[in-house]
Amino acid sequence: MQRKRIISERNKLNRTRKDVAKDLNISEVYVRKLETGASNPGRKTLIAFERYYGVSMKELFPDIFLPNSDTECIRAINNNNK
Repeated sequence: MQRKRIISERNKLNRTRKDVAKDLNISEVYVRKLETGASNPGRKTLIAFERYYGVSMKELFPDIFLPNSDTECIRAINNNNK
């Protein structure tokens, strides 16, 4: 799943993946994997991207914040099945 918001934010700043990688001291391949959804960022990387783009990590990486495996979501499903 391509993460469109993070790509959009990079394009708004007119930055390449190579630029972002250099600025955040990570590899260009890792930036590509994050944008395409092939990899999930760790906590420090989430914070770095949030600060870099000035956009919340939940907006940049919405797929990793989906409630489908969240305890509250499971409770809601269980309550609906009663």
